[in-house]
Amino acid sequence: MCDSHDQEELKQYTRRDFAAWAAGASVLAALPRVANAVAVAERDVTITTPDGECDAYFVAPTSGAAPAVLVWPDVFGLRPAFRQMGRRLAESGYTVLVVNPFYRQKKAPTAPMGGKTPIAEVMPLMQALTPAMHLSDGKTFVAWLDAQPQVDKTRKMGTTGYCMGGPIAVRTATVAPDRVGAVGTFHGAAMVTAAPDSPHRLVGQTKASYLIAVAENDDKKDPEAKVALRTALEGAKLPAEVEVYAAAHGWCPPDTQVYDAAQSERAWSRLLATFDKALA
Repeated sequence: MCDSHDQEELKQYTRRDFAAWAAGASVLAALPRVANAVAVAERDVTITTPDGECDAYFVAPTSGAAPAVLVWPDVFGLRPAFRQMGRRLAESGYTVLVVNPFYRQKKAPTAPMGGKTPIAEVMPLMQALTPAMHLSDGKTFVAWLDAQPQVDKTRKMGTTGYCMGGPIAVRTATVAPDRVGAVGTFHGAAMVTAAPDSPHRLVGQTKASYLIAVAENDDKKDPEAKVALRTALEGAKLPAEVEVYAAAHGWCPPDTQVYDAAQSERAWSRLLATFDKALA
C-alpha cells in the first residue's frame, strides 16, 4: 500500500527542516539514570524479514518477562543515541527492540556520525522506504518480539516513533491491533497529509492509546495538523494526548543539535505514564 503522495509530503518536509536539525549537532548527551532501574541484558540481533535481514538492538530485564516495546528511530537510524534510549526504557521494566529501518540498503550505523551526519547522506535511505514496507516490517517485528521469552504476551505491546518513525509506529498498530496497546510519536513527520493512508486516517484501524508529542516549530508551520490528529483520535474513541512541546523538531534523541533535556524528560515521563496505563 505505497502512496506516492504520502512519500512526497515526507520528502518535502525533510528537505525543508532536517538540514537545520543536523548541522553542527552535539555529541551524545548522557540521559538521566532510571530510578530503581532493573538489571538488563542487551545484544545485537538479526531478524529475517520478507525483504532481507534486519539488524537490530534487543535489550530486556534479566529477570522475568516484560511488556514489549518496538522503537522506530529517526532519519539517522539505529545508533548509540537510540541504543541508550532503548536501554533506558528496558531499565524501566520493558523488553525493547530498536530496529534499523534502513536494513534493505545498509546495516547500522547508517549515520556514522550520528546526529552530525550530513543530511544528504541519509535522506536517500529514508526516501526509499514506502508505507508498504512500514506495514510489512511492523508485522514482522511484532511477531519476532512475541517469539521471545523475555516478552510478557499477556500484556499489550507498545511502539514508539521519532520523526519519520512516527508514521511507521501508527502503521505498526494497524497490522497488529490486538497486540499494540500504546503508540508514542515524538516530533513525527508527515503525520497528517492529503494521502488516503495518512497516519491520522489510520488510527481508527487500531486499538491503542496515543501519546503524540509535537514540536513547536512543526506546529507553527502546520497548526491544523494537531487538530486533525485530535479529531481523528476522538472519532475513533481512543485515549489520546496530543500536545505541542516548547522544543524544536528533533528534540528527543540526545545526539541532535536541538536536543532539549528538559522537554525530552517531560516527553519521557508522559511516555512511561502512557505505557504504565495502556500496557497494564
